[in-house]
Order: sequence, then C-alpha cells, then structure tokens
Amino acid sequence: MLVNCVAYEDGRKLADIPVDSIDQWLRRPGCFVWVALVDATDEELLQMQHEFGLHDLAVEDARHGHQRPKIEEYGATLFVVMKLPELVAGELQLGEVAIFAGANFVLSVRNGSAHGFLGVRERCEREPEHLRQGAGFVLYALMDAVVDRYFPVLDALDAEFDAIEDAIFDCGAARHNVQQLYGLKRRATAMRHVVAPLFEATSKLHGGRVPAVCANTQEFFRDVHDHLARIHAAVDTMREAIGTAIQVNLSMATIEDAETTKRLAAWAAIFAVSTALAGIWGMNFEFMPELKWRFGYLFALGAIAGASGLLYWRFRRVGWL
Repeated sequence: MLVNCVAYEDGRKLADIPVDSIDQWLRRPGCFVWVALVDATDEELLQMQHEFGLHDLAVEDARHGHQRPKIEEYGATLFVVMKLPELVAGELQLGEVAIFAGANFVLSVRNGSAHGFLGVRERCEREPEHLRQGAGFVLYALMDAVVDRYFPVLDALDAEFDAIEDAIFDCGAARHNVQQLYGLKRRATAMRHVVAPLFEATSKLHGGRVPAVCANTQEFFRDVHDHLARIHAAVDTMREAIGTAIQVNLSMATIEDAETTKRLAAWAAIFAVSTALAGIWGMNFEFMPELKWRFGYLFALGAIAGASGLLYWRFRRVGWL
C-alpha cells in the first residue's frame, strides 16, 4: 500500500505526486523523489522496479522479506534491510524495512510493523539545510529512526532483567527465575541478530570508499554506526549478565535441593534411632531384663524420646533443621 510519494528540490517539498509521473520528476535536475510503501503487493513492487530501475535480486528480497540485516550495492543503487523490533505483551516481534536509495530517489518498503516513518519525513522537511543533500540524508534519517527504536526495546529487556535479578535470592524462586531468564536470553539473542549484522554493514557507509549516495553524508552515518556500537555492546553485556544469572539461579536451586536433602536426612536419622530402639525392645526374648521391670515401658519411651531430642538439638545446632 502506498503511504506517500513526494518530490523534493533544494531541500523543499515540491508536491505529492502520482506514482505514474515519477519518471518525469526524476528527469528534473536537482530533484529527488521519496516514496514510502507498507506491506507492498507484488504489483506495487514491480511498478517501483520499473520506475526506479531496481535490480531483480533486491526486489525479490524486498518481496519475500525475512532477510538478514544487510547493506548491498546494485550499481548506483544502495539496498538496505533492517529489522523493526517491537515488544508486544512481553514477546519480541520483528518487522522489516527495505530501503532503496539512488542518486535521485529513496524508496522504503515496510513489512510487519505498525509504526511508520511519518515522523521521519516531518523531521527532514523541518531541516531543509540537510534535506538539500538529497537521498543520502533521507537514507540516514530512516536508518537513524530505525536504530532509535532499538533503545526502548533494550531498556525494556534491561528492566525485565533487573526485576528477575532482584528475585534471585528469594526462597523457592530459583526454578521460575531460570525459566524467565531463558526467555529473556532468547529475546536478547534475537536483538543481537538484529543489531550485529547491521553494525558490521554500516561501517562501509563512512570512511574510505563509500557508496556515491552517501558521499556527502558520511558524518551522519558515522553517528548511526556509533549508536549501533553502543547497542551492540549493551546487548552483549546483557547476554553475559543473563548467563551469569542463570548460573547463580542453578546454584541456588542446587543449594535449595541440598537443604531439603539435609532436612530429610536429619529426620530420617531421628526416626532411625527411634525405630532401632523400638526394634530392640520389641524382640521379646524370654530373658530380657527389662521385660518384667515395672518401669521398663516408661524407661524405653524415655530413652527413645531422649535420643530423638538429643539428635534434634544437634541437627538444629548445625543448621540441618
């Protein structure tokens, strides 16, 4: 579906134009066209391919989606794929945006995400001194907007980790914490797959030989690369912290199991002594001296209670009960 199709010249918006007239505006000196699509159909992509002369392989990637974040060059056209992460009811959902940028056009194709880029267009139009740099600045603005979306997701994951970390030493919570930590690690790993390839790819947009569309905006792409470096480092740090927390929780679970085992062993020892004494006096041999003693029964009960009490006191003192 077409969101908008606008022509710009010298940093100013000229007009919203129909798709059929794109080729006429592209032939106009100093003019570039910015088109935005969402959940584009095959027919719309074919029309855009015809209007902008896009490469078959790049269009195929945009059509099928589920691409690894990447930046590729097809002649004078730059093809960028980025993931759009969103946390919905605690689950990480990944949309995708494919961007085609040429000398005098920018085409964005967004799939699987409810958040658009209208704010990006408004921001660019408020900065005509930058917008007059053409498609390179628009590409930067789109990439910067996508990268900025990573920070709230990362903050939400970090807050979730802090909440789990606060409960690490709660009695009986170790197993539940491990389950939560594994889910959090899965989301953090998914974020790493979103960030790491893009972090590597953006290094080719500044410094040294860069694509022609980025030649005048290298410092902007350096800023995007720096943001991705921060996010990449933060994700790796979070994954390491989660791994440590999982080990701590597993240790806590082991300790809790050991405590339970000690309690059971202590009670088993107490009952074992009682059973042994009761078994001795229950053999009923004819010449047992206690059998005909008037106080034998009370003595036996007292001996059993005394031995059990002594063991209970001892186990309490060493912390087993």
